[in-house]
Amino acid sequence: MKYRTYLIFGAPGSGKGTQGKILGMIPRFFHCACGDVFRTLDTRTPIGKAFLDYSSRGELVPDEITVKLWMAVIGDMVGLHKFKPDLDSLVLDGIPRNVRQAEIMSDLLDVRKVFHLSCPDREALVGRLKKRALKENRFDDANEETIRRRLQTYEDESKPVLDFYGDKQVANIDATQAPIKVAHDIISAILSQNV
Repeated sequence: MKYRTYLIFGAPGSGKGTQGKILGMIPRFFHCACGDVFRTLDTRTPIGKAFLDYSSRGELVPDEITVKLWMAVIGDMVGLHKFKPDLDSLVLDGIPRNVRQAEIMSDLLDVRKVFHLSCPDREALVGRLKKRALKENRFDDANEETIRRRLQTYEDESKPVLDFYGDKQVANIDATQAPIKVAHDIISAILSQNV
């Protein structure tokens, strides 16, 4: 069974986590942020050990391991009855992070819509990320060079995922609007699909 899925997609600082949390508060929507999955990782499991092994060397975790880890967490959520795939729509942010992950996950996800939180003003994103770093004590993200490197990685590796899903599945949302307006645009698009 494929999971009925909505993807929240965008550059770092575009508001993916905020919008995912908002949707996740609505009954019959289950939000899963990939960043949270990695932060709560049990490093005693084989997949957790593999993840730790790569990340401790400063290397990117291979896509297959990333997806397996995500699948294990989703499986746990189903087992705990937090996510009911027959009733709930899955809301993802932070995964798939590149085209290879999207390909691997294509047998698992019935992607109904990809909400691209668009913010062409890179300086606005840099400012948002600096503020968030200070507010959430993410001091490694406060460095402007690190922020610009993350934005470039998004352009090079993540943004091609939009082409993978194609124009019909991608809805561009202006991420520079107030968060409530962004949420309104996303929810309106979901409602128009289900009418």
